[in-house]
Amino acid sequence: MKTVAQEMLRTCNQLFSGKTSKDVVEARPSNIEMAAQMDNIQHLPSPSQTFNVEAGESINHVEAVVERAHRGGGWLLSGIICVNILILGCALVSGSAFNSVAITAVHRQIFLIILLLLTMLWMLFYTAVTSRKDQAVLFKDSYAGPVWLRGGLLLFGLLSLLMDTFKIATYVGYLHCDSAVKVAFPVVQAVFLFVQTYFLWFHAKDCVQLHTNFTRCGLTLTLSTNLVVWMAAVTEESVHQTEIPDLNVNVSHKIYREYSLFASAVAYIMWKNVGRLVEDHSHHSIKFRPKDVCSGPVIGILLVVAGLVTFIVYEVDLLTEDEKSRNKALLIHFIMNIVIVSLMSVSTVIGCVVYRLDHRERVSEKNPTRSLDVRLLLGASMGQFIISYFTIVAAVATGARGYLNGLNLSWAVLTVLQLGLQNYFIIKGLHREPFHVMQGAALHTNAHALREHPEMNVVLESHEFKYFMTSSPDKPSWKRRVLKEVCAFLLLANIILWIMPAFGARPQFDHPIEIKFYKFAMWAAIVNIGLPFGIFYRMHSVASLFEVYLIS
Repeated sequence: MKTVAQEMLRTCNQLFSGKTSKDVVEARPSNIEMAAQMDNIQHLPSPSQTFNVEAGESINHVEAVVERAHRGGGWLLSGIICVNILILGCALVSGSAFNSVAITAVHRQIFLIILLLLTMLWMLFYTAVTSRKDQAVLFKDSYAGPVWLRGGLLLFGLLSLLMDTFKIATYVGYLHCDSAVKVAFPVVQAVFLFVQTYFLWFHAKDCVQLHTNFTRCGLTLTLSTNLVVWMAAVTEESVHQTEIPDLNVNVSHKIYREYSLFASAVAYIMWKNVGRLVEDHSHHSIKFRPKDVCSGPVIGILLVVAGLVTFIVYEVDLLTEDEKSRNKALLIHFIMNIVIVSLMSVSTVIGCVVYRLDHRERVSEKNPTRSLDVRLLLGASMGQFIISYFTIVAAVATGARGYLNGLNLSWAVLTVLQLGLQNYFIIKGLHREPFHVMQGAALHTNAHALREHPEMNVVLESHEFKYFMTSSPDKPSWKRRVLKEVCAFLLLANIILWIMPAFGARPQFDHPIEIKFYKFAMWAAIVNIGLPFGIFYRMHSVASLFEVYLIS
C-alpha cells in the first residue's frame, strides 16, 4: 500500500513539476536519542502510525489532484446560483413585509412555490436517475448526516407537515374571497417536506461521482431554497409581532425555522462531499459506558429538573395581569439561567485545564463533516452572542437600575463568557485523537522501542505497567473521568437551555428594557433572527458534547 501510494505521488509530482523519478528523494527520519525515548516513551509514534501518516498524506495528495481535475466550473456555478437566489429571495421577502410597496405576500408565495417545485424536480431526478447509475455513489461519508441531525430533520419535518395540513383545511374555506395561491402554497410545501425529508434521510452520506456539476447546482438550489423559506418564516413572525405585540405567534413559524436550518446543514454536507474520494473505513468502535461518570449526570439532572420547575412557574405567572407576579417570574427565570451558565462556565474551565494535562495528538484527517460541525457551532452561537451583546448595550446605556435590569445584564455577560468557553472546549475536544487510538499507539511504541533498545526493558515494563493501571478502558484515568464528567454535565445543561426557549420562554419581550431602548420593531427582528440560531446551537452542542464524551 505504501509503495503504491508513493508511486502515485511521484507520478503526480512529475506531471506538475517536471521532475524525474531520480529527483524525488525520500526523506529519512533522524535517529532519536535514548534519553528522549525514556522521557517520552508514551508519546513516540509507532511504525504503523508512521506508515499510516505517510501513506495517508500521499493518498490525500493524490485525492486532491483528482478532485481538482473533476471539479471544473461546477463549484463556481453552484455558488453563483446560491448567491443570486438568496439575494433575490431576501429582496422579495423584505419587500413583502411592508404595506407601502406593491409586493404582497402572494407574490412572495409564488416565488417560493417556484423554488420548491424546481428543488423537488432535481431531488426526484437525483433519486431516480443519478443515484441509480453504476459508479455513481462509490463512497459513503460515515461521518455525514449524524443520527441527531437526521432525527431532528425527521421530527420537525413531520410537525411541519402536520401544520401544513391544518393550514390547507383553514384556507380552503376562504377560496371564494381570497387568492388561490394561499391554498396552493401549503399544498406544495407539504409535498416538498415529504420529498426533501426522504431525499436527505437516504442520501445524506452520498459522495456522488457522476453528474457532479449538476448535482452541485441542485444542492445549492436546495440550500438556498431552505434559507429563503427560513427568512420568510422569520420575517412573517416579526411582522405579526410588530402589528400585534401581544400576539402569540403561530407555532408553525417556529417549526419551519428549525426544519429549514436542519435541512440546510445536511444539504451543505452533501455539497461538500460531491466528487469526494473517501478512504474505506468506518467509525471507530467506541462504547458508551455510563458507569464511567457519576457526579456530572447527577448534577446535570438536578439542574434540568430545577430548570423545568422554574420554567413552568415562569410561564404560569406571566399569564396573570399582576405586575408583581410577572416580576417574580422574571426574577426566578433570570436567577435560574445565571446559575446554569455560571456552573457551565466553571466546569468548562476545569475541562480546558484537563486538556492541558492530558496530552493527545491532534487529528490531522481532512473531513468536511467535522469542519462543518465546527462552522455550525461557531455560526449558530452568533445568534446568542448578538442577543446578549445588544442586551448588554441596552442595560449599560440605561444605567441598569433595579434588580431585574441588573440580573438581566449579569445573565447576558455570563452567557457571552459561557459561549466562548464552551466553543473552545468542544472544538478542542473534537480535534483530539480518541483514547483507544492513543492507547494502541502507545502499545506499538513500547514494542518498537524494545526491539531497538533491549537495554530499556526494565524502563519499558514499568511504563507499560503504569500505562495499563492509569489508562485502561475498564478503569479510566482521573483525567479521562473528569473530562467525561464535564461533558455529561454540559450536555444536560445545554438540554435545559434548549428546552426553555424552544417551548416559549421569551424574557426578551417580557422584560421591557430592550424594547424601550431599541423600539419594538428593531428588537423583534434581532430576537427572531438570533433566537433560532441560539436554539439550534444548544441542540448542536448536545450532539458535539456526546461525541467528545465518547472519544475522551
